[in-house]
Amino acid sequence: MSEWTWEWKGYDPTAERLRESLCTLGNGYFATRGSLPECRAGLVHYPGTYVAGCYNRLESSVSGRRVVNEDLVNLPNWLLLRFRLRRAQGVWNSWFSPSTHAFVDHQHTLDLRSGTLTRSFRHGDDETGALIVEQTRLVHMGDPHLAALRTVFTADDWSGEMEIESALDGEVINGNVHRYRSLNHHHVTLVRTGAQEPDTVWLSCRTNTSDIAVALAARTTVVADQAPISSVLRPGRHRAVHRLIVPISPGRPVTVDKTVALHTSRDTAISDPLGEAVDRVSKAADFPGLLNAHVAAWTRLWRRADLQVPGEAGRILRFHLFHVLQTLSPHTADLDVGVPARGLHGEAYRGHVFWDELFVLPYLNLHFPEVSRALLNYRYRRLPRACRAANAAGRPGAMYPWQSGSDGREESQERHLNPASGRWLPDNSRLQHHVGSAIAYNVWQYCEATGDTEYLHTRGAEMLLQIARFWADLAVYDPGTDRYRIRGVVGPDEYHDSYPGAALPGLDDNAYTNVTAAWVLTRTLELMRRLPAWRREELFDRLRLDAAELQEWADVSRRLLVPFHQGVISQFQGYDDLAELDWEAYRARYASIRRLDRILEAEGDTVNGYKASKQADVLMLGYLFSPAELRALFRRLGYQLDDDIWRRTVDYYLQRTSHGSTLSELVHGLVLAKARRAEAWQYVHEALEADIADIQGGTTGEGIHLGGGGPPGRSPPAGG
Repeated sequence: MSEWTWEWKGYDPTAERLRESLCTLGNGYFATRGSLPECRAGLVHYPGTYVAGCYNRLESSVSGRRVVNEDLVNLPNWLLLRFRLRRAQGVWNSWFSPSTHAFVDHQHTLDLRSGTLTRSFRHGDDETGALIVEQTRLVHMGDPHLAALRTVFTADDWSGEMEIESALDGEVINGNVHRYRSLNHHHVTLVRTGAQEPDTVWLSCRTNTSDIAVALAARTTVVADQAPISSVLRPGRHRAVHRLIVPISPGRPVTVDKTVALHTSRDTAISDPLGEAVDRVSKAADFPGLLNAHVAAWTRLWRRADLQVPGEAGRILRFHLFHVLQTLSPHTADLDVGVPARGLHGEAYRGHVFWDELFVLPYLNLHFPEVSRALLNYRYRRLPRACRAANAAGRPGAMYPWQSGSDGREESQERHLNPASGRWLPDNSRLQHHVGSAIAYNVWQYCEATGDTEYLHTRGAEMLLQIARFWADLAVYDPGTDRYRIRGVVGPDEYHDSYPGAALPGLDDNAYTNVTAAWVLTRTLELMRRLPAWRREELFDRLRLDAAELQEWADVSRRLLVPFHQGVISQFQGYDDLAELDWEAYRARYASIRRLDRILEAEGDTVNGYKASKQADVLMLGYLFSPAELRALFRRLGYQLDDDIWRRTVDYYLQRTSHGSTLSELVHGLVLAKARRAEAWQYVHEALEADIADIQGGTTGEGIHLGGGGPPGRSPPAGG
């Protein structure tokens, strides 16, 4: 291995899904997991292909309840290519499979510089002769609708024939996440197949409720000393197959090139996805030409993107950056998509958009501002839906969803499965209204980093105003404290979603929520003062704002309540009343307590009763704001926040966090880097290793954690 390459040697069925996620190739438009070409989906392998923004909604029955979930759809498998052998005067062997056939020297190499995945192995033995197989694949970074697979077969001391089956497989489901197995997962319907002589098969289908048309066309060609004995195109009910029989002899390689084009009805400037796919694949260059153009595109990308960090940390950081760029590339600038929390690498979180742009935009703002702007436009296009959601809740302004998908409605599930107990439980994560503050923060950071005042004065201003309006209304004046309070929310911690024994979900005065709401109100008021008079009047007229409403915002921004206890910032009002957890006992009893919520629920208890956090909550403030900014924010709110209080707060929550999210170590590491640099590395190192080592115990096989591996950026201070 080198600083640009990663290798996986041998074949371990138990680790294949993890390797497949880590070996995913993509270009921002679509991505394909690094599964073995000869294997269909099963317990070991999962060859998923995902197009950014291609969602579908299905209804399921859970514990007697009707639930509706929207998922990023696993599309037909273009990768499928298998082979079998017939030695001279012999009979056909069975199709090669890693589960039933002997093979050695198996190795995958992921080349970050060129964006390629290569695989090699030897099949057979010295007595009967071996077959050497070398494969190289790419998902084209230059042309986002193309992918290719080259397979080179070389016979070692034997002659015979080889049958090759290259296929497009439409018999697919969403089956990557085991705990979703009881949910409806058949998203693809109306599969049609066909062929175009001499070397192309095609497959079209539709998602069954979102009605997105999907089309793939595959061209399979052979380069060898001898022409194929036969070549037959066989469109079937769910699969379009191209079968070839090719003679093979020692020292005379047989090269099989499979080139694929993928289009959907979401694409712009096309009339018909199927016609476009067939036309594109027929005109595509040969494999060497495609590879050269693909490598050139990655060279240009790395010229803009690369980070120079020495040592193993830099090597791992570049690996994470590679996967960020495969999900959010310059092609993303032309798409209506957000930041999927698990990349385009698997089906965990159903491909939904949470708040992860908060962790990747600081980097993109500096290196790919056009991508940042596109991701903010995803939020802007869904501003009307967020305003309707607020209105339905009896509020003005915009209430953005915690989980978003195709159209911006709230996609958070109403019930979630605890694998430790097998029980379906209420899911109150939709109360994480702080996502609105994250969107406002991202708008401000982008505009400060890029100087894009046009965006700030137009779409950015509209989003900030509507988010600020929601916060000002949600904050209720309490005469007893002479403060404004925000009740019934859930903070970033997620473990705590209600008070012990409470009839209704939600917590009061989550410190992170209240402080960031105050920041949004303050920045929005500042923006209104900076706007040209004509633009301010235009916004006031269109949004029906007046000076009295802004005066109320100013009052709320100075008087939101921030709870304290024992000389530290309280995560929420009443946090100090919770019991202390016996951390030593739980660490002794369980191999991992990262998902402490599941452990306690399986024991018949609830994490709501304890001072225990899944991830940074209060400490997220130290991630977003510099010490000086944080002091200024608290001073505006009428509180003193000196270095001693913040240091005690950091220590307090470090001792009470289970790090049940991969974001946790990242945030803690960067917070400590500002406060106590010597202790920061442990957390930063764990954040870097999170996906590679699969520290969450199997979750990376369901998709990488895009935010947790996001490279650092250096945007200007959030205060301007």
